[in-house]
Parts: sequence; C-alpha cells; structure tokens
Amino acid sequence: MIEVTNLTKRYGTTTAVDNLSFTVKPGIVTGFLGPNGAGKSTTMRMILGLDTPTSGTATVNGRSLRKQTAPLTELGALLEAKAVHPKRSGRNHLRALAATSGISNQRVDEVLDIVGLSDVADRQAGGFSLGMSQRLGIASALLGDPSTVMLDEPVNGLDPEGILWIRHLLKDLAAEGRTVLVSSHLMSEMALTAEHFVIIGQGRMIADVTAAELEDLSGESTVFVRTAEASRLRTLLTRDGVTVRDEGSDGLSIVGLDSGAIGRVIADQAIVVSELVNRRNSLEQTFMDLTSDAVEYSARTITQAAA
Repeated sequence: MIEVTNLTKRYGTTTAVDNLSFTVKPGIVTGFLGPNGAGKSTTMRMILGLDTPTSGTATVNGRSLRKQTAPLTELGALLEAKAVHPKRSGRNHLRALAATSGISNQRVDEVLDIVGLSDVADRQAGGFSLGMSQRLGIASALLGDPSTVMLDEPVNGLDPEGILWIRHLLKDLAAEGRTVLVSSHLMSEMALTAEHFVIIGQGRMIADVTAAELEDLSGESTVFVRTAEASRLRTLLTRDGVTVRDEGSDGLSIVGLDSGAIGRVIADQAIVVSELVNRRNSLEQTFMDLTSDAVEYSARTITQAAA
C-alpha cells in the first residue's frame, strides 16, 4: 500500500506538489492522472525517496522507502525508460540491479521472459527502441517480485500489441493482490485499465474516485433517436421532467428518460427508428473538463486560430 499524506514539494517560489493526500490500495489498478506539469512525476519521486518533501510524508507498506532494507522487493518502479547505460546489455543491466539486492540471475531470466525481451537481452541497451526500453524498465520494476509496482507512462512508445500486453499485465499484478499505481495523461487508455483514479492538476488534488464515481461526473445521460417520425415521437415523449431537443430534421436528443422507457414508447406506437443510442461524455472528456484549468500549455486548433 502507498500512503501519501499532506505531501508538499517546493522549488524556490514554485510549488510542484501542494498538500497532496491519497492512498493506493492493493488488489486494484489505480490511475494517477493529470496534464503535463501536474506534479505526477515529482510525487512519484518523493514516494521513491529520490526527492525530499518540503513537508508531509509518503510511505510504502507503512514505512518510508528509504528505511526499507530491501527496497526492490517492496516497490518496483519505472520512471525513465532510457535510464540505462547504453553500452550495457539489457541482461547485464538487470543483473547489476539484481546484485544490489541479492536477487538471482534466474529471476533476471524470468523477468526478461515476462516482458518479451529474452531474444534481444544480450544487445546493448543503447540500441533499443523506446518500446524495448519501456519493456526493460518494466522488467527492472518486476525484478524484486515486489508487493507494490509504480509505473510512469508505461505505454509510451509501445505498439498496439505492447499496449494490450501492459494492460493485461497491470490487471494480472493487481489480481495477485499487489498495489499498482500507474501514472498517465492518457485517460482513454486508463479507462480500460484502472479501477480507481487519483487526478491532480498544478500539484493539487482534483479527484480521488472510483471508476464508477468518475463516470457519474461525466454529466447528464442523453438518449439519441433517429426516426422519420421525429415530430410524433417528440410529442409522445414530452412531459414533466423530460427534455426533448431536435438534432436535425430526423433526430431527437432526450434527457430524463432512459433508453428502455423510450424503446417501450417506440414499440407501443410502432414507430420505425434507424438509431437509438445512449450518449454520455467519455471518461476522456470528463478528464479534460476536470483538468481544463490546470493545463500548463493550452493551444488552439487551426480552425480556432483562424476564427
């Protein structure tokens, strides 16, 4: 378990992390989300003990990682995929890490197999692609068979097969009862993986919610119906508490009735429809809405610039 309590980090007059508190529980994947510059990496560095907090604490399994006698077996982390000596082979990089904690070379071979690098493990790491480097970084994180795994942007540089692999790996690690914290700014990917979300912006907490709670934040649910009898259906559906809006000549957007109730009206009145679909903001859009005031750099589209 990771526990962050009133964590603050200042660099001169700049506050990178501002009184942050959250808990990452075992058995589920927790997504640590925020736009670039939100303070995610700084927070993770303080959890690892690489940076000293200005105030507050960050503990792993009840203790500061600096006080753990075998930190690789407590917390495995990936922060920077390319943080490897370029002339050292992938296998020797892992063996050097393993030697610091009494981990066997057999375990090195096991994690190379887990991440799919066995066939290229003796190549110099400097020649690895970004995706291969990500896999080597994940192998490093798994080396000590840790109870807690923390990965910063693990899908960066991976191809679609690699993204699917990391998605299943994270879920499998959580299913084994491990604590899994994954930092990302890609809500679309985290929506397929995480069960809990910690969202920060400008170093401050924005939301600490389950996947279901985050979905509830996505705003009102609407039902869209397309039919040549839109005018008649609008009349049948209009009542107290129900809002029906026209979308073109043959489309209706309905708020206040679910698709089942609308479907029963359609069936009872023998109205032919070509489309009936539930609409709700995607989790990605919800994330964008929540963090809109915390974006470090905001650009306009070409269309907006020309307007």
